[in-house]
Amino acid sequence: MKNQGKAGGEDGMRTISVGNQDFAVIRENDYFYIDKTKLIRQWWENGDPVTLVTRPRRFGKTLNLSMLEYFFSVAYAGRADLFRNLEIWGDPVYRKLQGTYPVIALSFASVKDADFETVRGKICQLLTNLYSQNRFLLEANVLDEQEKQFFNRVNAQMDTMTATMALYQLSLFLERYYGKKVLIFLDEYDTPMQEAYLHGFWEELSVFTRSLFNAAFKTNPALGRALLTGITRVGRESIFSDLNNLEVVTATSEKYADCFGFTEEEVFQALREYGLEEMKEKVKDWYDGFCFGNRRAVYNPWSIINYLDKRKLQPYWANTSSNSLVGQLLKKGSGELKQDFEQLLAGKSIVRVLDEQVVYQQLEQTESAVWSLLLAGGYLRAESCVIDEDTGNGKYELLLTNKEVQLLMKNLIREWFSECGAQYNAFVQAMLRHDLESMNAYMNRVALTVFSYFDTENGPSEEAPERFYHGFVLGLCVELGGRYYITSNRESGFGRYDVMFEPRNREDVGMILEFKVHNAKKEDSLEATVQEALAQIEQKQYDRVLLDRGIPEYRIYKYGFAFEGKKVLIGQQNKDSN
Repeated sequence: MKNQGKAGGEDGMRTISVGNQDFAVIRENDYFYIDKTKLIRQWWENGDPVTLVTRPRRFGKTLNLSMLEYFFSVAYAGRADLFRNLEIWGDPVYRKLQGTYPVIALSFASVKDADFETVRGKICQLLTNLYSQNRFLLEANVLDEQEKQFFNRVNAQMDTMTATMALYQLSLFLERYYGKKVLIFLDEYDTPMQEAYLHGFWEELSVFTRSLFNAAFKTNPALGRALLTGITRVGRESIFSDLNNLEVVTATSEKYADCFGFTEEEVFQALREYGLEEMKEKVKDWYDGFCFGNRRAVYNPWSIINYLDKRKLQPYWANTSSNSLVGQLLKKGSGELKQDFEQLLAGKSIVRVLDEQVVYQQLEQTESAVWSLLLAGGYLRAESCVIDEDTGNGKYELLLTNKEVQLLMKNLIREWFSECGAQYNAFVQAMLRHDLESMNAYMNRVALTVFSYFDTENGPSEEAPERFYHGFVLGLCVELGGRYYITSNRESGFGRYDVMFEPRNREDVGMILEFKVHNAKKEDSLEATVQEALAQIEQKQYDRVLLDRGIPEYRIYKYGFAFEGKKVLIGQQNKDSN
C-alpha cells in the first residue's frame, strides 16, 4: 500500500510506502529504504549451514528475506538495477553472485488458524505453490517416473509423508537442474507454533513440523544454506531436536545486530531527510530501546516508517497485532510475576534467570519461559546479561523497552477490568474520596465480575484470591501511577505490607491496603477478618515508611480488605476516625 502524505515525493523526498515488504517494488519506485544489504555479505561470509534469526514482529525480517531472494535467486538474474547504489554493489565479488543460485522461499505468516487440520492444510498449500512455480522441472528431463509421480502427489490434501518430504525433494530436483546447491529462506517459521499453543494442538503440530524441518534442513544433501526468521527461538526439543547444525541468533547475539531494525544514526538521518530533526528526542523516547548484542539504541522500523508518514507520535508497533498471548500470560501469572510488572511499569528494572529459547509447554508452569517470550517479542530489553557457564542460562537485567511498550502494557491491564469498567473507575474515585460505603459497593461488583478471570481455565484454585489482588493492584498502578508511587509486598516496620500508596504530591494522603482471605477456623465473620487486617497494619507498623518520609499520621489511611469467595468487605482506619 502506498501512502503519500507530506513525504509524498512532490518536494523531492522519497515516498513512504507503509507496509510494503517487497524489496523489488520498493527499489523500483525509489520508496524510502534504509540500506541493509550488509546482511548479504555477513550471512554469506559466516558460512553457517542453517541460521535462525529471531527478532520482534515488524522488524524488517520479511523485507530482508525478500532482499536475499532477489539477490541470490536465478529467477532474478540480471536484476542488478535493484542493488545499484547500495552497499553490497560496491564489492565486485558480490556483483558476480547476484542471480546465481536456486532459491526456495516461503513464509508461514498467513498460517494463523485455530485447529491443526487447517494449519496443516495451509502449510501443504504453500508447499504446493512452490511446486507450481517450478513445474518446468516436469518437462526438463531431470526427473524419473517415480519422481514425477511424487511431484504430482504434492497438493493441498497430500499425505503426511509427501508433505514432510516436499522441501527435501524439491531441493534435489532444483540442484539437479541447475547444478548448484539450493538456498532455502523461511519467514515467520514460528507463527503456526504460537497459534498451536493458544488453541491446544501444540503436540500434533510439533510432530509434523519436526519431521518437515529435519528432512529440509538436516538430512538434505541438496541444501547449500538456509535462513529462517521468527519471533521466538522455540525450544530445541520441540521442533529442532534433530538439527545439530542450527546457528541461533537471538536478541543477545552479536551476529547481525544492526541488520534488522534501524540504528539511531539511521533514524536521525531519516528525520533530517523529512524535515523532522527537531523531533529526534521525542522519537527516541517513544521508539528507542531495543538492544541486540552490544548494539544499543535500535528502533522498530514499523513505528519509524509510520511516524515519518503520519508525523504523529502514536503506538504504531504496539497496535500491529493481537497481544492476546502476552495478556493471557500476565493475567494468569503468579503474584510474584505481577509484582515484577509493578516494578517495570514504574520504570525500574528486574533481574531474572532465563534461557532465551521459549518452551511453549512451560509457559503456564515456569515463569522464566514467560520472561523469555517477552524478551524475544520485544516487550522487554536486556540491559545486561551474564551467562552461567554451567547451565547456559543467563542472568538478565530487564526493562520495558520504551514508551510505546509501556502504553501497550497499561492497555492490556486496563482490559482486565473492561467488563466492569464503570464500577472499577467508580471504586478508584471512591477510594480517592475515602468513601468507604461506595468502595464496598463498587469493589463487590468488580470482584463478582472479574475474580475468576484471574484464575486458570482449570477452575477455581487456592491461588485465585492472590491472582485477583495482584491483578487489582496492577490496575491501580496503571490508573494512579501518575499520582502515587505504588508498591506491594515490601518491608516496612516489622513486616511486609500488601500495598502502599505514597503520594507524589504532598497535598494527597498516603494509603496502605492489607488483603486477607477469610479463614472460618480463625474468624467468625468477614468483619473479624477486616479487623485482623487493620490490626496487622498497626502491629507491624506498616506506616513507618510513610511517616519517615514526612507524611503525618492523620494523613495516612489504612484499609483492610477481607475476601470470602467473590464477596469482599473493606474496613478503614486513620487517626481522625479513631
